[in-house]
Amino acid sequence: MGVKLEVFRMMLYLSFPVTMFWISNQAEYFEEYVVKRKREIYPPEFNEQRKELEAFQERMRLKREERLLKQLEKE
Repeated sequence: MGVKLEVFRMMLYLSFPVTMFWISNQAEYFEEYVVKRKREIYPPEFNEQRKELEAFQERMRLKREERLLKQLEKE
């Protein structure tokens, strides 16, 4: 009886973590929560915000190019 009990205990000890790992890696269980949380943290952008950001990026790019051109002219 001792060997059977030890085999049962070993199977229980091994199957619990493996089962928990398998469950925690099932995307469909957590997909709704993750999508909801992501939308809370990063709300969908509005077109005006996107346009402002793109305009800012363009201004920064032009300033950087001008600065680099001035440095090249000095050399």
